[in-house]
Amino acid sequence: MDIQKIETLWTHLHTLGMLDRQGSFTATAQRLGISKAAVSQRIAELEKAAGIPLVQRTTRAVRLTDAGRQLAENTQLAFETIANSFASVRELAEHPRGTLRVTAPVAFSRQHLVPRLTGFLRRHPDIRIELDLSDRLVSLEQEGFDLAIRHTDAPPDTHVAWQLCTTRSLLVASPDYLQRHGVPDRPEALSEHRCLHYPRPRGTAAWTFEQHGARRQGAAQKPARITVPVQGSFAANNSEVLRDIALQGEGIALAPDFSVQQALREGALVEVLPQWRTLGTFGERIYAMRPYSPHVPLAVRLFVAYLRTAFEAGFAHQLKG
Repeated sequence: MDIQKIETLWTHLHTLGMLDRQGSFTATAQRLGISKAAVSQRIAELEKAAGIPLVQRTTRAVRLTDAGRQLAENTQLAFETIANSFASVRELAEHPRGTLRVTAPVAFSRQHLVPRLTGFLRRHPDIRIELDLSDRLVSLEQEGFDLAIRHTDAPPDTHVAWQLCTTRSLLVASPDYLQRHGVPDRPEALSEHRCLHYPRPRGTAAWTFEQHGARRQGAAQKPARITVPVQGSFAANNSEVLRDIALQGEGIALAPDFSVQQALREGALVEVLPQWRTLGTFGERIYAMRPYSPHVPLAVRLFVAYLRTAFEAGFAHQLKG
């Protein structure tokens, strides 16, 4: 095939690579801003030019053949280079603009991210933020997000992660609940209480604890750990909801500090078992992250820098305030 014929297929090759990443004609069409019929036509024309099937279509799924995947993988780097080069040229104008698609956890966003966005939007009026509030771990590349805010201990190795702040999980209950049911003095005592927990896909509900400040004759001692099965009449996959049920006196909740700090300051909730640290339920750091790429868009860099400044103090000082 001569070079002139190949040059007419650049958009077709890009569409094939996008189809490989998106996994459906509909999602590919939405990502490229064209019709589903146009995607199908480009793939058909590319298959005709190649003389071999590139896509396997079934009633349930679309996937590339071995030849199609090889072609998509071999051309992906070239299109990424083009995109990065174009982005670099646009930034020569030194005026950040465009749409920044961000996904972030619901409770953290409502309570802390959204109230801090105004300063960034006023500083950069030509940057438009589309914020998706979801606790679901989405694929940034497949769903077209530029940045994710994640509450985790271990960012994926394939991503670039900027730490925004540290955080910790707290056991909390209302004074009314503790007056009626007593204050647990050790983790094992939680088996006698109503525990409001964040459900996990597999396994029974259990909280793991590590004791603070264990010492043995002046030498550091490994903190004692204990895992306690918990039970209660309510569970929810949102820390705001757990906090609100705890405020109603319905049990002891385990929630991140950023969800309960206001209630603690006001005395509506009190910390339970403060001498013990919980492990494994929520992460201890909040990150901004995105898949690794040689070029990070200016809007992303500016937004990450703004967030790191906005959250650098974390939440511990607010609990003490």
